[in-house]
Amino acid sequence: MTYAEYNFDGLIGPTHNYAGLSFGNLASATNAGAASNPKEAALQGLAKMRAAMELGLKQGFLPPQDRPHLKTLRALGFSGTDKQIIEKAAKAEPQLLANCYAASCMWTANAGTVAPSPDTADGKVHFTAANLAANFHRSIEADTTARVLAHIFADEDYFVHYPPLPGAMHFGDEGAANHGRLCENHGDKGVHLFVYGEDGEKFPTRQKKRASEAVARNHLLDEAHTVFVQQSTTALDAGAFHNDVVGVANGTVLFLHEQSFADRDAAYAAIRDAAPFVEIIEAPVKDVSLEDCIKSYLFNSQLLTLPGGEMALLLPQEAEENARVKAFVDETIAKNNPINRVIYKNVRESMRNGGGPACLRLRVVLSDEEAAAANPNFILDEARITALEHWVKAHYRDRLTPDDLRDPALMEESFAAMQALTDLLSMGAFYDFQR
Repeated sequence: MTYAEYNFDGLIGPTHNYAGLSFGNLASATNAGAASNPKEAALQGLAKMRAAMELGLKQGFLPPQDRPHLKTLRALGFSGTDKQIIEKAAKAEPQLLANCYAASCMWTANAGTVAPSPDTADGKVHFTAANLAANFHRSIEADTTARVLAHIFADEDYFVHYPPLPGAMHFGDEGAANHGRLCENHGDKGVHLFVYGEDGEKFPTRQKKRASEAVARNHLLDEAHTVFVQQSTTALDAGAFHNDVVGVANGTVLFLHEQSFADRDAAYAAIRDAAPFVEIIEAPVKDVSLEDCIKSYLFNSQLLTLPGGEMALLLPQEAEENARVKAFVDETIAKNNPINRVIYKNVRESMRNGGGPACLRLRVVLSDEEAAAANPNFILDEARITALEHWVKAHYRDRLTPDDLRDPALMEESFAAMQALTDLLSMGAFYDFQR
């Protein structure tokens, strides 16, 4: 049986804007209030998906969520027609309205945690949708994310789904942004690396150790193939609000910054004990500072195993534009290690809101049979990605400011776009606004 890794990217939604909602995310705070370009953002995301497909990789996507989320506004006391709800919220609680308009589900590294079938005791693929309890605008994604994952991976013979963890911040879970898998081949039994945090002096942690432990239990993982490591508060306070800002795991490689973990030596020893095959490629702080790697999102890259077995780094253009980061990348691919190719892509609209290439994708390892059991409408080929590009061009604005969220016309445009998408994907009355 053959296995392959599928990257399911978030299709960026029509309300992509810079409202500065994410505390601890420096790019989000820096660009708060600026005008965004939703059309360009979505097309940049699709272009990145195309680039992965052109490398011979399997590519899927998750659809945007319905925004504004009127269900949340109604639950918080706003009543009347849809238009009246927007007008009342804009007048009384504009920041709350911005939270309910956020297009942050685009960052599907936070959609959930996935355990492939070679790793689970029952031989099925396990999914846990992340509760994203640390930020209100993200926490309202959780139930719809669980529904999306169950819609795409519906066959109970192959897939198991868990709801978001209960307990809010006590079990704060940010999904695959703090989780990695090491293996010699995609179909081999892998080692799962869960990274949790403790509050720093400037910023609180988002991923709790108890949440990671609960996900590992639910996914029926072998304890000998599961490692829990604490992120350093130095990295957290520098702006690494998720571990995938300072490190990425793929296959036999762990690619990360020297200051990623609270106890570097103990962490490396535990990882090597569970995965003796691992090759750790580290950026020394003397060559690349935390500030450099966070501004450039060097480690929020996609580390991809190509069909020939070599690995490629798919990086944002910001990494190429930083001289120190580019020098380290050039040095890395010149050395004798599995990473021997680099691709720089323009995802500036996402980067300005604090999400790089790795934020935009959820990795799902599937056997041929499991892939055949998934909903084919969400696995891309040339015809499907072209249809999505046409949909974006037909429905998205090319300029959006936070003030535009007050206009009910944006809601109407957004819902019309989502209706057209559900028709395109044969989803039926999927979203709350359609019911």
